[in-house]
Amino acid sequence: MIPKGRGADADPANRFSAMRVEVDDDAWVDDDPRPLKTVFLRDDSQSVLAVNDADDLSFDYGLNPYRGCEHGCAYCYARTYHEYLGFSAGLEFESKIVVKENAPELLEAALAKPSYKVGKIAMSGVTDCYQPVERRLEITRRCLEVLARFRNPVTIITKNALVARDIDHLAELARHNAVAVYLSVTTLDPKLARVLEPRASSPRARLETIRQLSEAGIHAGVSAAPMIPGLNDSELPAILKAVADHGGKFAAYSVVRLPGAVKDVFSGWLDRHQPLAKEKVLGRIRAFHGGSVNATTPGIRNRGTGEQSKQLNAVFHTLCRRHGLDPHFPQLSTASFRRVMPGQGELF
Repeated sequence: MIPKGRGADADPANRFSAMRVEVDDDAWVDDDPRPLKTVFLRDDSQSVLAVNDADDLSFDYGLNPYRGCEHGCAYCYARTYHEYLGFSAGLEFESKIVVKENAPELLEAALAKPSYKVGKIAMSGVTDCYQPVERRLEITRRCLEVLARFRNPVTIITKNALVARDIDHLAELARHNAVAVYLSVTTLDPKLARVLEPRASSPRARLETIRQLSEAGIHAGVSAAPMIPGLNDSELPAILKAVADHGGKFAAYSVVRLPGAVKDVFSGWLDRHQPLAKEKVLGRIRAFHGGSVNATTPGIRNRGTGEQSKQLNAVFHTLCRRHGLDPHFPQLSTASFRRVMPGQGELF
């Protein structure tokens, strides 16, 4: 039985585990009508900033308050990171969420250190910092309060309209040109979005969030990511136009890649929701990645190679010019950074 509201339909084997449990095809299985419950686990890590050393990523540090993501996007490359925790890249990725409850305190301590080298921080570089539980826990909100006090630049990528809740902190950062928010929009079709990204905000809500942020003076735009050849890439023109119509100022895109067990998760999703298009979609993904469904080389892993990649890139830049969208990452400033000691006033 496929769990309702989930992107994956099974737990593929963990590549780091020497043991797995398999059930015979003819085994008796109770037909449990209850949905798969999400479990939240405490992360006691004593550091919260991960240094970025990849040349093709435009930030210096990554900050991820949550590991695993309840949004349940079947294509998500971050699913493989859950295997390092002993979980699967399938249902466990979206139902066993590891929470860094003390992330705001760890962030404050890190920024206050004299050894901290000021740099741009990315939130949701791996998993979405505004996934559903954030509404209750407010870990991301408290991290933004810290960043606003220190005036440390931050980039946010999210599929959740909940980011508009934190316009107060975002507006304070915007006063110092220290924030940019990308709403990830992969499709304008609400029916496709519901099964492709089952627990994320609707496309309409994401577009309205871009409008809200822009009207509040916050740099906002779109990450049309990922484009899945043969599934949603034909929507790129409509997505970029809609973003411009809602006040968005910049745009980015990437092409889907399916590392490790993500290939099996996404293949299973295609079997359930796009069975007739499955081979076409996987074939076109391989055409973008030199015969593979994944790429790891910095600089080309998110854009692909070959003629189809060049065509999509040309279309993207043409559409950005037509709609007045900047295809480059917003240039945030570190000039206003100030070091504030925890529990004390500002240091001048």
